[in-house]
Amino acid sequence: MIVSYNKAHVGDVLLVQLTTEAIVKTELEKHGDLVLLKEGATSEVKGFNLFNASNYLTIEEVGNIEVTKELVAQLEEAIAKNGVALSLDVDLSPKFVVGHVKEVGEHPNADKLHICQVDVGEDEPLQIVCGAPNVAEGQHVVVAKIGAVMPSGMVIKESALRGVDSYGMMCSARELAIPNAPQVRGIMVLDNDTEVGSAFKF
Repeated sequence: MIVSYNKAHVGDVLLVQLTTEAIVKTELEKHGDLVLLKEGATSEVKGFNLFNASNYLTIEEVGNIEVTKELVAQLEEAIAKNGVALSLDVDLSPKFVVGHVKEVGEHPNADKLHICQVDVGEDEPLQIVCGAPNVAEGQHVVVAKIGAVMPSGMVIKESALRGVDSYGMMCSARELAIPNAPQVRGIMVLDNDTEVGSAFKF
C-alpha cells in the first residue's frame, strides 16, 4: 500500500494505491467522500481517494505517509463510514532493510551491470541487478524491496534489466536523500555489524 497526502497542492485528499501495478482501464465508483479506483476488466479495487481526509484522521506528514497498523485501521473505519465493505490486506513489513551481498555475477548482456544475490533475512535471497561500480560480495547494504517508495517518489517494482529479472534495489546515500550524501555513483555500504533483514531508518 502506498499512501500520499499534500493538502497545500492537492487539497484535503488522501491518495491510496493498493498495488504497484498500473490500472489498464480505470473505473471510478463514488461513495460519499470515497472514490474507488477499479480495474475495468475485473472490477478489482486497485486504490482509492479519500476526500475531506482530515475529517477522518489526523495527518501531520506531507508526501508519502508511513503505513502503520494504526493508519490501516483508521482507513478501514473511514471506508466503512462511507458505506463500502473493503478489507485492506496490507504488508506492513519494512520496505527498506539491511541486506548482505552474498554473490556478485556478471550480467550476460551488459558490461556495467551485475547480477547479485542479496540476503534480506527471508527464506531465499533476492536477485537484484545492480550497476553500482562499488558493489562487492560480503557488503552490508541498504535494500529497497518491491513496494518501497523512494524519496523521489519512485516506486520499486519487479523489473527486468537487459533481460534479467530484478526484485529490488540496492541504494546509494543520494537516492535515500541522506543529508550531505556524497554526489558520486555507488551504493551505500554499511558496517558489517548491522543486522541483516532489520529495518533501515533514514
